[in-house]
Amino acid sequence: MSPPVSIISNRFSAVADLYDVLLSDVWGVVHNGIAATVTACDTLCRFRERGGTVVLITNAPRPCEYVQQFIGGLKVPRECYDAIVTSGDVTRALIGARAGQRVGHIGPERDQPIFDGLDAMLVPVEQADYVVCTGLFDDTTEKPDDYDAILAAMLARKLPMTCANPDIVVERGHQLVYCAGAIADRYAAKGGTVIFAGKPYRPIYEQAMAAARRARGCEIARERVLAIGDSVRTDLKGADAFGIDALFVTAGIHADELGAREAPDATALAAVFAAAQVSPKLVMQQLTW
Repeated sequence: MSPPVSIISNRFSAVADLYDVLLSDVWGVVHNGIAATVTACDTLCRFRERGGTVVLITNAPRPCEYVQQFIGGLKVPRECYDAIVTSGDVTRALIGARAGQRVGHIGPERDQPIFDGLDAMLVPVEQADYVVCTGLFDDTTEKPDDYDAILAAMLARKLPMTCANPDIVVERGHQLVYCAGAIADRYAAKGGTVIFAGKPYRPIYEQAMAAARRARGCEIARERVLAIGDSVRTDLKGADAFGIDALFVTAGIHADELGAREAPDATALAAVFAAAQVSPKLVMQQLTW
């Protein structure tokens, strides 16, 4: 990976011709949980109009069709992407591989479509063979340490956990809320076994590349693929491990660490990258054509 360049303002068009495929994060780039990010959606639409392919790649713990419905409700145009690949899709494959086993679910009821149509018997965690964590039961009031009693009971029975969303936090508006990754990390730190679906792990990128190949009808050179995201832990590290370029959006979950949302501090930005040992190819305050 090349070292990061200076922040680019309103000029993704200057580098668009370098890439055939964009693997774009969703929450934090395309929307903020409340409304679509108009400039980002416009950029993705323009990229596709020029012959590019866009695959939305998200750690949402739900099947892709539910994500498509959700972002449509936020006014994300269908014209700005070719396909969606979710950590929920990867998780469903992992659940399918354990067909017939009893599964405990940690997460809100809205995530239960992840089990639809699969041979998985939902039971209380105390009776489960393994656990799928899709998030907090109530991310508006709870914190990860509220789950210590559940995690202790799981650890005592040596239950493996499948984490359907490796994100620690996401932005809802300008408020950070905890995700499944925060609980999974806590379980792993206590000695529990965790299988992570989604970014930054390889399977979700392989599924995204397969979707891009189907859309383009041909093989795709890695150097012609750009990942876009606002998370160092998932988006940047995932792209780096997969061997593709990355564009980092500063006006996302790291905005407070970087100073003013509209004018991030370059020194703070360099420190975040150095600590994570990643170097994005490009940095923008917000994805803008």
